[in-house]
Amino acid sequence: MSTPDLFAVPALQSQPLSQAQQHPDEVRLYTLRGLLHTYSHQYYVLDAPQVPDAEYDRLFQELQAIEASHPGWISADSPTQRIGGKPLAQFASVRHAVPMLSIRTETDTEASGAQNFDTRVRKELGLTESDPPVEYVAELKFDGLAMNLRYEHGVLVQAATRGDGEMGEDVTQNIRTIRQIPLKLPQGVPAVLEVRGEVYMRRDDFEALNERQRQRIAAGEKGEKTFVNPRNAAAGAVRQLDPAIAAQRPLSFFAYGLGQVTPVEQGGPSFGTHFDLLQSLKSWGFPVAALVNIAQGAPELIAYHARIGQLRDQLPFDIDGVVYKVNSLALQQQLGFVTREPRWAVAHKYPAQEQLTTVLGIDVQVGRTGKLTPVAKLAPVFVGGVTVTNATLHNEDEARRKDVRVGDTVVVRRAGDVIPEVVSVLLEKRVGDPPQFTMPRTCPVCGSLAVREEGEADYRCTGGLFCSAQRKQAILHFAQRRAVEVEGLGDKLVDQLVDAGVVNTLPDLYRLGLTALAALDRMADKSAQNLLEALQKSKQTTLPRFLFGLGIRHVGEATAKALARHFGQLDRIMDAAVEQLLEVPDVGPIVAQSIRTFFDQAHNREVVEQLRACGLTWEEGEPAVLAPKPLAGKTFVLTGTFPTLSRDQAKDLLEAAGAKVAGSVSKKTDYVVAGAEAGSKLEKAQALGVVVIDEAAMNALLQGKPEGDPDGSA
Repeated sequence: MSTPDLFAVPALQSQPLSQAQQHPDEVRLYTLRGLLHTYSHQYYVLDAPQVPDAEYDRLFQELQAIEASHPGWISADSPTQRIGGKPLAQFASVRHAVPMLSIRTETDTEASGAQNFDTRVRKELGLTESDPPVEYVAELKFDGLAMNLRYEHGVLVQAATRGDGEMGEDVTQNIRTIRQIPLKLPQGVPAVLEVRGEVYMRRDDFEALNERQRQRIAAGEKGEKTFVNPRNAAAGAVRQLDPAIAAQRPLSFFAYGLGQVTPVEQGGPSFGTHFDLLQSLKSWGFPVAALVNIAQGAPELIAYHARIGQLRDQLPFDIDGVVYKVNSLALQQQLGFVTREPRWAVAHKYPAQEQLTTVLGIDVQVGRTGKLTPVAKLAPVFVGGVTVTNATLHNEDEARRKDVRVGDTVVVRRAGDVIPEVVSVLLEKRVGDPPQFTMPRTCPVCGSLAVREEGEADYRCTGGLFCSAQRKQAILHFAQRRAVEVEGLGDKLVDQLVDAGVVNTLPDLYRLGLTALAALDRMADKSAQNLLEALQKSKQTTLPRFLFGLGIRHVGEATAKALARHFGQLDRIMDAAVEQLLEVPDVGPIVAQSIRTFFDQAHNREVVEQLRACGLTWEEGEPAVLAPKPLAGKTFVLTGTFPTLSRDQAKDLLEAAGAKVAGSVSKKTDYVVAGAEAGSKLEKAQALGVVVIDEAAMNALLQGKPEGDPDGSA
């Protein structure tokens, strides 16, 4: 798991060392705060969650328990004292008139979770066993993006994300593109009305969107990508700076609550229950989920949780649990809040779905980057709404740690869209003494050597360009813009070429003819001719681009440039010993060994020679004289838009001057070059006290001059 320093988050206050030495609980407290701060930032600000919700909830509850035991340690910067992340810098900030609070998560996924909530509510209300049951509203817990819609005199005037609960992001223009959200309300609504709900994406809309994205990528459209899941796709659309692009994303909305509303004494609505509120939302034209139930006491909450759990995989959208709320608004007010959460509501999640089955065999799959993954072949079992026949064992160490062997009875888990995995082995059901799993030392696809680098858990095939399992990815990498660049050669076309057996190695690209190309699906004569011209154009390249395009593990653009400058000629690089490679700036033992291993494979050398024979050329010369470079040893980070240079151009200039250009800001960063619309990287630089400069100051540094402003500001 990555450490907090790798992400653009504000610096956390470190614990007093003497206290940490005296009390181990305090050490854990500060560790938990740092982790939760990072995970929250990844989830709410970057839309790139790195851990499952269940892990976040577990860590959060552990922190709550420590603070409950030591109230004097609670501080304002603890995740328990705030609601979530913070708004992105690209959007105008909006202060919520009524904070958008989160609700407590009940991670006891059994029936007892609902019983626990009911027991707490009854205790807070002072009810005895002889008193009637509490009435609740049970709703779905949508997996989307919380939204506040503000209407004034019946007209939508603002839409804001939840942000950190106090401050959100103004995304009005994008929300206006969601057709389910009314722009004007019927007569009789309050003068001020804030409606709260969830923006989400239906599963069928998500699949259709990803298919369109794949077609655009195949057509060579730049800047396009597919999405990981519906929530991330919805969040990305809401945060899209161009409303025209947001309008192309199929978003939906469910309403479930209110923010600020005109008071009753000023003519505002009067509700007795939360269910009445939901009915009013429907009457005002807002979509409200149909699967909402009034439940009397814990037994009916338990029944609702079980029923929705059975329906979960059949729903047209994703949920990750259900929500219980005390129905009476008067009782809600009486119950009040505890720190960041209402006492009258809880989110009740579902367990990861598990089943027993038998391991029929263990195969090894080769990924697109050469990674070898052991996969358990299973007797078919129905888990999480699908029939599962394969489950990942991750790597050799994990397979041995769990001691998974052929013939074993195992617990298989599938939660949501996560790849099924073997959780554990029922050793008491093992028959005999089957052999332990051992990773083969050669690739099962191409027979090349399989190696495991020091400090890594995975074995990888060294076949590279020769291995058919890696072939498609190798071709796409070779043809990308920063490598040799073959315009128009995208995923779909590469799939067709490889699957049809037309292209088996990189040199085959340059042997393609018009007839073979035109015979492919959706490939007209004009498109085929354009691709042939692009291939011909790509033959004139540079040594760094060619080296990078070969896809040697650990050799990125900067390393390829350093190798080309140091050796001058490809043959010298191919024949260099590890000791010679280590003389190249920024080439360490792992990179040097990776280069040596790649060129030790005869089939990789053969591919290089065939590419040369096909006409690929580049300028070569004597090794460069290593003159002193003005920015040697300095680390830069680029953010925003510059007046005269693209990011790539600025990066090339800095690297040529000996600098390292990193993708994220840390304490080791020397300079952040900030242009217009700089984002979170600028914020983190300011928080860490890193020197911030503009393009002009960067150019001065490139010429060996110190930055003009002694404070380092742009």
